[in-house]
Amino acid sequence: MAASCVALAALSLCLPLLLLVAWKRWRRGRAARHVAVVVLGDVGRSPRMQYHALSLAKRGFSVTLLGFCNSKPHEELLQSDRIQIVGLTELQRLTVGPHILQYGVKVVFQAVHLLWRLMCREPAAYIFLQNPPGLPAIAVCWFVGCLCGSKLVIDWHNYGYSIMGLVHGPSHPLVLLAKWYEKLCGRLSHLNLCVTNAMREDLAENWGIKAVTVYDKPASFFKETPLDLQHQLFMKLGRTYSAFRARPGPLDPATERSAFTEQDPRSGTVMHLHGRPALLVSSTSWTEDEDFSILLAALEKFEQLILDGESLPSLVCVITGSADLGVCLHKSSSGLDLPMKVVDMFGCCLPVCAVNFPCLHELVKHEENGLVFEDSEELAVQLQMLLSEFPDPAGKLSQFRVNLRESEQLRWDESWKQTVLPLLMDT
Repeated sequence: MAASCVALAALSLCLPLLLLVAWKRWRRGRAARHVAVVVLGDVGRSPRMQYHALSLAKRGFSVTLLGFCNSKPHEELLQSDRIQIVGLTELQRLTVGPHILQYGVKVVFQAVHLLWRLMCREPAAYIFLQNPPGLPAIAVCWFVGCLCGSKLVIDWHNYGYSIMGLVHGPSHPLVLLAKWYEKLCGRLSHLNLCVTNAMREDLAENWGIKAVTVYDKPASFFKETPLDLQHQLFMKLGRTYSAFRARPGPLDPATERSAFTEQDPRSGTVMHLHGRPALLVSSTSWTEDEDFSILLAALEKFEQLILDGESLPSLVCVITGSADLGVCLHKSSSGLDLPMKVVDMFGCCLPVCAVNFPCLHELVKHEENGLVFEDSEELAVQLQMLLSEFPDPAGKLSQFRVNLRESEQLRWDESWKQTVLPLLMDT
């Protein structure tokens, strides 16, 4: 009797799932132009997956984008009538029990929640998944694909276990478990994309996974900011931050001036201010693979050079915005991914000084579109060299910018059309 009750209970639980699977498979033929894009993270801070969604939509696919909705995605994505954003619930970290138990509860919750969200959606021809994070998303997306006939496409941005290793150490049991899982489940995909040739080779040699390199490219909305818009931005920032305000001195009351620009009151023409400071920008994701102490130490050395009598401009350093020079402090946890912030800076024709790691040469060409440094000492020397002639248009910094303008960089959508779209058409 007890066994019968258990069997009946199990059947009552499985029957709705079986009916849902049957219904979704019946609808499968009508979903050939539908794609699910999955990010087990903040959609607004996942530009590459947003770009995938936009490129798919432009090619006639309907797209369901699933992820955490903590920050606002790009406006073009929000305006698309072919893209639906479905929010995932983010389980806040538990405060009781051992750490491994907390992590286990989070993984189980995410697995069940993601499974439910995917199964309640229209069946998809493809499931595009960002990795990392891939635990538990790879297994869940593969399982849904098996049930609904969807093909799993993993976009390898990095290795999740290598990021965990920065926090816990490479030999921690959680890190070893994550590596085993990632290596095992990564082979379950139908297609694999990755961000560098170095990662493609590593996936093939050490993981037995064949991938196609799809380099990050700037979206079409990344471009040089016109001087009049720069002036508006500087004037707005000046109301909050004194570094952007004009220096005290004789000033025509009708002239609008920031620390970097001034606008002629008669013609409305905006010009760079004579003797203006240089503006250095360094965006950051505030992760363990970025060491900002390098930049701070280099700025201290730069300031000491000025105090010692070197003819160098004042320097304003901000964490984001239009600038004269970019600094990238990203060190890949795996040594196989590239900093997207540099891609965006290049899209705006902004030269970059970047800290070196093994595959950086696939993006930053030393002495062509920027410079590569090893430590704060070398960065300080590069800042001195680049800014000693500032803002001379014949200087090396200006030449880097000219090189970027003349390189006719391929934009994301055109690159996607050449590399990813043929893969979808062939399957």
